[in-house]
Amino acid sequence: MHRLELLIQDVAFGGKGVGRAHGKALFVPFTIDGEHVIARITRDKKQFAEAELVEVAQASPQRTTPKCPYFGRCGGCSYQHIEYKHQLALKERQVEQLLRRIGRFPSPPMQPIIPSPKSYNYRNRVTVHAESGVIGYYRRDVHQLIDVEVCPIAVPEVNEKLSGLRARHPRDGHYTLRAHPPPRTFAQANDGVAELLAQLVESFFPAGQRLLIDAYCGAGFFAKRLLKKFERVIGIEWDRFAIAAAQNTATPKEHYIVGDVDLELARELASADLSNTSVVVDPPATGLNPNARQALLKHIVQTFVYVSCNPATLARDLKELQQHYRIVSVTPLDMFPQTAEIECAVQLERATAPHTIEQTTLG
Repeated sequence: MHRLELLIQDVAFGGKGVGRAHGKALFVPFTIDGEHVIARITRDKKQFAEAELVEVAQASPQRTTPKCPYFGRCGGCSYQHIEYKHQLALKERQVEQLLRRIGRFPSPPMQPIIPSPKSYNYRNRVTVHAESGVIGYYRRDVHQLIDVEVCPIAVPEVNEKLSGLRARHPRDGHYTLRAHPPPRTFAQANDGVAELLAQLVESFFPAGQRLLIDAYCGAGFFAKRLLKKFERVIGIEWDRFAIAAAQNTATPKEHYIVGDVDLELARELASADLSNTSVVVDPPATGLNPNARQALLKHIVQTFVYVSCNPATLARDLKELQQHYRIVSVTPLDMFPQTAEIECAVQLERATAPHTIEQTTLG
């Protein structure tokens, strides 16, 4: 396919730089806003095209040398070529853009992004794959393994376990390497940002509250942190191993339910005193199920916190939830430096005049 020179105008959520040519957007990975690049079109669609970077004709002052020898081939990191401070600025802007475009919020109440204490050596676990003697990660856009000896975004303990795994010549399969093995449950991969996230969510709730419903609670990451602010906490999760871990350290104030999160959330909300009930949700990347959104709209609580690992589905959900909730603040957190992933914590409250707010926001 033919080459062309582009000015990269922005970096979209997902990590690709955006330029324009022939009346359409062109997406080019490993580029930075403000750069002039030579790119080769690899996929041409009616409304957009994808291209590969051939040459950086005029580099951004934010461009830096990646610390990983596999960067550009490995499918994990997207931003190692960008200075960390600018990575943060890009991610903050991407969240606001998604809330404007998908959520239709003209002025989202954005808070500054919370950076990671470490921009490298922060991951407390990785999953590598072994196949025909090759041990590592899959290539970008191709189901083919790269042999990886060390991962610069992983903590030293994980890299030690990777070296040990390689020395054992394991059979084909998938291997999760952990710095500190937890129970068989989901846990945040960046300890430093996980603590900052917990502190932030805790700050959203005043003391002396009656009931907290923690949906998608895992092993009780938020529920246990918020115990001192509530008389009673109910955690809901589909993963029985996570619920078992939560129950192992439960106090009399805690009650954990394993089952369909949407169904159980609706059931608990229907029986609660909504004037004294708060909710925190931390769904998977697919966001809230329509049934969960409807339950939250039917049973409107005073304080509602939405923690998201996907700002696109977050924006979609908030667009519907704004019928009866007002967004107080949106705070991005950089849980995964060097990657395109973004964590967000959104504080919402019951809207005093929901229909007026809906018309104002969407209009």
